[in-house]
Amino acid sequence: MTNHAARDGLLARPPSALGVLMLATLVLPSYMVLPAFGASGSVGQLLALGVFALWLVASGFGLHNPLLYGHPGRAAMLFWALASCASYAAMFAGFSGPNDEAGRAAADRWLILVAAGAGVTLVTTETIKSVEGVKYICRWVMTGAAFCCVVAIIQFSLRVNPMEWVSSLMIGFKDNGSGTAFQSREAFMRVAGTTMHPIELGVICSMLLPLATWWGLHDTEARKWMRFALPVLLFAGNVITVSRTGLIGLAIAALILLPYLAVSARRWAVVLIPLGIISMFLFVPGMVSTFFSSATAGSSDASITYRTDDYPLAWQLFFERPWLGLGPGTWIPTDAKDIFDNQYLLTVATMGGIGLVALLAYFLAPFFASLTAAHHAQTAEVRSLGGAVGAAMLVAAVTAGTFDALSFQTFALLCPFFIGLSGVVWLLVKQELAGSPDATMPFSSRKGQQWTR
Repeated sequence: MTNHAARDGLLARPPSALGVLMLATLVLPSYMVLPAFGASGSVGQLLALGVFALWLVASGFGLHNPLLYGHPGRAAMLFWALASCASYAAMFAGFSGPNDEAGRAAADRWLILVAAGAGVTLVTTETIKSVEGVKYICRWVMTGAAFCCVVAIIQFSLRVNPMEWVSSLMIGFKDNGSGTAFQSREAFMRVAGTTMHPIELGVICSMLLPLATWWGLHDTEARKWMRFALPVLLFAGNVITVSRTGLIGLAIAALILLPYLAVSARRWAVVLIPLGIISMFLFVPGMVSTFFSSATAGSSDASITYRTDDYPLAWQLFFERPWLGLGPGTWIPTDAKDIFDNQYLLTVATMGGIGLVALLAYFLAPFFASLTAAHHAQTAEVRSLGGAVGAAMLVAAVTAGTFDALSFQTFALLCPFFIGLSGVVWLLVKQELAGSPDATMPFSSRKGQQWTR
């Protein structure tokens, strides 16, 4: 191997630490925490904080220049972090009204989670410098996704929770009681896999399905059976959550991704999507009727009325503190009916109007950036990658209106990963448009080229 080829290989492969972080996020339950760190002590979040600390050290000592990696998703992430800090400062300064020790601790946990998410976004964009690098990280992510879905299938079919065995091996960690592995819905038992709740599992599967489809079509180095099994597992993992939110996520993922696939892949999708729906009839009797009855229940469904009943309280809290809210993460209701099953309402109450705008930017800026990059991509591989990342971000944006999404750590860490990937796509397309012959070269100024940011 020549020195040039060896250099290309190193640049094409991101650090394994990022892959381990994503694998741990999807495999190890976020409700298992180190007692000393409280709810912030899950393995995934601690690893995310670790990579953020490494990024700070590398940037602070001049070992790495983050200014070369600007993209819309990073700007939105920064806006979200600043809005969180402003709301936090207003709470501690007394501008948000009285606060107690529990509220201040919750606000601390919120900022820790924001920092962890920032670490995931920054390291993802700034260490993945080629399409081959995306494939390398996808192998870690898809391994974690496969494990999560297999656990969910075991839970659904056998009513056994393998995560109890996994938890027993996590010496020093403690279950903080926030996980819900099983939840009944009509004749079925909804399952959560390795996540905290069935709704979270449905959303995670919907977000990962477009990326799994892209990976399966383009990563020829991975085992063929796994490349084709992953989309099936993610579809099955979504369905067995018996979640309306999960179905909405699937529909959004398909509608956004399909136009960006190659013609042959779209033709296969036209065949496989109906087969997937038919398989629900054949292998899980009663599943379709359960979905239909829950989707048409309307005001007779308590899970729907709980959500709609939240609006008056949210607007009351908003009008009391319209700019920065009560303080990030500080809404701790004593009555379960006052839990905001809607991230936008929760953000309005706790971070005010500024927080709501920042949250919309956090979700939608990477979505539009990914699709914009996809429209300008010069290769089918990058084009479909942009469509897959954009689909994941729109799933996140829409489904966040159906549950308090950022209270669930797997979602809260997976979302920054896709924001980071949106930056990767954005910069790869810049390389293509600049006519760079070296797709693995770092994103920096070249002879005759000056990157705009």
